[in-house]
Amino acid sequence: MDKYHSEATATPPRKGLFAPAPHAEPLPLQRIDPVYKQLRLQVFLGIFLGYAGYYLVRKNFSLVMPDLIEQGYSKSDLGFALSGVSIAYGLSKFLMGNVSDRSNARTFLSVGLLLSALTMVFMGVAPIATSSITIMFILLFLNGWFQGMGWPPCGRVMVHWFSTKERGTKMSIWNVAHNVGGGLVGPIAIAAVAIFGTWESKFYFPGLVALVFAAIAYMLVRDTPQSCGLPTIEAYKNDYPANYSAAQEQELTARQIFFEYVFNNRVLWYIAFANAFVYLVRYGILDWAPTYLEEAKGFSVKETGWAYFAYEYAGIPGTLLCGWISDKVFKGRRAPATIIYMVLVLIAVLVYWKNPAGNLWIDNVALISIGFLIYGPVMLIGVQALDLVPKKAAGTAAGLTGLFGYLGGALFANIAMGFIVDHWGWDGGFTMLVAACVLSILFTAFTWKREKLHLNLQ
Repeated sequence: MDKYHSEATATPPRKGLFAPAPHAEPLPLQRIDPVYKQLRLQVFLGIFLGYAGYYLVRKNFSLVMPDLIEQGYSKSDLGFALSGVSIAYGLSKFLMGNVSDRSNARTFLSVGLLLSALTMVFMGVAPIATSSITIMFILLFLNGWFQGMGWPPCGRVMVHWFSTKERGTKMSIWNVAHNVGGGLVGPIAIAAVAIFGTWESKFYFPGLVALVFAAIAYMLVRDTPQSCGLPTIEAYKNDYPANYSAAQEQELTARQIFFEYVFNNRVLWYIAFANAFVYLVRYGILDWAPTYLEEAKGFSVKETGWAYFAYEYAGIPGTLLCGWISDKVFKGRRAPATIIYMVLVLIAVLVYWKNPAGNLWIDNVALISIGFLIYGPVMLIGVQALDLVPKKAAGTAAGLTGLFGYLGGALFANIAMGFIVDHWGWDGGFTMLVAACVLSILFTAFTWKREKLHLNLQ
């Protein structure tokens, strides 16, 4: 038997809505290459559009908050309701990531987006949905939970269809989906009000559009190469991690994933802590930029708005370059690229902090530099989590880093930054951000040796 088909180990069929797709009859050798090329492009497009669709129904509540304030709600009440998304998302990305590892990515991705979209449609068409803070918190918590079903199946697709030494580049391109989806929310909301004439349409119209994205994702995505009669990606690309074996193609139980490959994986915990500190810097800068620039640097509202915009969109080329460097320069290693980027983030943060007020261009360049640099490590830590465990545990591993990122980093950035700035001023806040940069570099450095061994590099 040829090297391709010898690795197509059978997976016992499981029943249920999310059951992994069973292995199909192997294709003839001459059809493998053309079919593989076609399906790799197809599934990549599917997870790109599918994940972009998730962002159409993630931030809608923020766009509706001014309308709800006019209805009599306070900013603090709405902030509490909005926190439901972040809390649920961090938990769901980890727990539903484990379910995703044992599920058909095609179904899991599409159903999560379907449920999230329907939640937003309900919030727009049912008056009871916005009748109290408690109901809004519950619905936004549910939406955050369904949102957590987006990343893990995309990670499952990525590790099954793209090999280790190309994964950084492919993941960096896929990561642009959140910029694409997030960027479409504003125009879609404007179109909704123009078409329907009500503020509630900013909930339900993006939800209806997201339903279309869910259908497209279902049509394009395929679970694994073996479910299409193809060999493993390792065999097809001849790109084998040092610890790879055919046994890793077998589906795992939840207990095996948690206790054999995740909880006892010291390196995974290192990058989870690193991710918390990276997220602390990301949101500590992003969420407080408007306030800091106006209070400490004398920016106008218009100048602040453009700086905020530039910060976000500078992340696209920065992320693409970071993924390319990790694949081409460091041969699939993620730690060196992450460390280089975070050292440069540290320098940019110091300039952003210490630059005297009045030098607007220097502040803008520093802020844009942080935006250009910070999203690369955010993306690469997720890729590194996928690299460090068997393919069937990828969603849980990435979910653990996401849990630390959102509950440890993002929430802490909002709570701690505000408290520290209130008591010790902006110097105290930036001292915390500098410390977070240093700690992210330190914890990533702890993975240096293990990553080399994993990739069989000397």
